[in-house]
Amino acid sequence: MEPSVIMLLSLMIGWLLDHFLGDPEALPHPVVYMGRWISFWEHRLNKGSHRKAKGAVLAVLSVVGTFALLEAVIVMLWHFSLAYSPLWSYVVLIFQSVVLFFCLAGKTLRHEVEMVFQALDRSLEAGRKQVARIVGRDTQELSAQEVRTAALETLAENLSDGFVAPLFWFLLLGVPGMMMYKMINTLDSMIGYHSPRYIDFGCWAARIDDVANFIPARITALFIALIGTFYAHNGLFRRLAFVWKYGPQHASPNSGWPEAALASVLDCQFGGAHKYFGELFYKPSIGDNPRLLNNKDLRISLKISLWSEFLSVVAVAVCIL
Repeated sequence: MEPSVIMLLSLMIGWLLDHFLGDPEALPHPVVYMGRWISFWEHRLNKGSHRKAKGAVLAVLSVVGTFALLEAVIVMLWHFSLAYSPLWSYVVLIFQSVVLFFCLAGKTLRHEVEMVFQALDRSLEAGRKQVARIVGRDTQELSAQEVRTAALETLAENLSDGFVAPLFWFLLLGVPGMMMYKMINTLDSMIGYHSPRYIDFGCWAARIDDVANFIPARITALFIALIGTFYAHNGLFRRLAFVWKYGPQHASPNSGWPEAALASVLDCQFGGAHKYFGELFYKPSIGDNPRLLNNKDLRISLKISLWSEFLSVVAVAVCIL
C-alpha cells in the first residue's frame, strides 16, 4: 500500500477505535510511561543550581528522543516492506492505527466531563473529587458553579490538546510527530507550572507547549464557533468577534481561544481566580454573563466536542487526499 493510503486508513481506524473504546484502563498507555520518565528525571534534576538549564535539557531531549524513536520504528517497518514482503505495509498500518488510538482522547475526555456533572448531581463533594481528575487547580473549595465551569473549560481546552493538536502534528509529521506532541503535552502538564517548584525547571516545557499548540488552539476555536451555529442564539460573526476579543486575554496564549469559543456558544463566563498548589492565580474572565451553568450546557458542549472531532478528522483526511 502507498504511504498516503496507509496514513488515511490509520487515521480512520485510530479515530474509530478512540470513538468506540476510549482509553481502556486494562491497556498500558504510552503517556503513563512518558509520565514516569519525566517524574524520574524531575526528582533527580529539579534541585540545586541551574534548574532552568537542566529542565531545558530534559524537555528538548525528551521531545527529540520521542520523535526519533517513532521515526526509527516507522523507517524499519517500511524497510522490511520494501526488502522482504509487501505484507509488512499492513504492519505499518496496524502500528500507526494503534499509535493514533493512544494519542487521541476524545471519548475519554467527554466521559470524564460528563461524570463531573453526574457526580455534582449527587453532592458538591463528589463533584469536587471528580473534577480533580481532569484539572490541575485545587478543587477542595470550589462551588458547584466553579466545578461546572472547570469541567467545561477543560473540555474546550483539551479538545485542542487531546484531539485537534495531535491530528495537526500527525498531518505535518506523521505518527512520530503525533507522539512527539504527546510528550510535549505531558511535559507541560507535569512540570509546566508557575509554582516555586517548577517556575524555572519547567519553563522550557511550558514554552515548547505554547509553540506546539499555537495553531491547533485557534483551529479548535474556529471549529467550535462554526459548529456552534446549530446551538447558539448569536450569529457566527458575533461569536468570532467574541473569540477575538477574549481569546488573547487568557493567562495562557492558547487555552483562551477554545474556551472563548465555547463560552461564546453557551453565552456564559469562564475564567477567574483559581488556586494551584495552594497559591492563588488570577485568570481574566472570558465573557460577561456570569449565569449559572446546567446540564443543558453540558449536553450542548458534548455535542460540539463530538462534531468538532468529526470535522477535524474530515479536514485531515481531505488534506491527505
